[in-house]
Amino acid sequence: MTDQTEAHQEVDQEVHQIDAVGLVCPLPILRLKKRIQNLPSGTQVEFLADDPSGRRDLQLLCELTGHRIEWIREEDAGVLRYRIRLS
Repeated sequence: MTDQTEAHQEVDQEVHQIDAVGLVCPLPILRLKKRIQNLPSGTQVEFLADDPSGRRDLQLLCELTGHRIEWIREEDAGVLRYRIRLS
């Protein structure tokens, strides 16, 4: 598959967004777990959080479940945007 084909498929695939900004531990991860529980493998999710322990909690969740963090971007006001691919 070519890079252009892969990029085109990624653009066509729906990305689910889960906003946990303003929530504190353990609520961001609980919200994420609840919203992804019925989504199929391979689904892409953007998860927004500003909880200081959120990165560590998300990494632990991904280690336990096999989900993969594809990238992390810092937004304004300390918000982190994570792109996750579900296993």
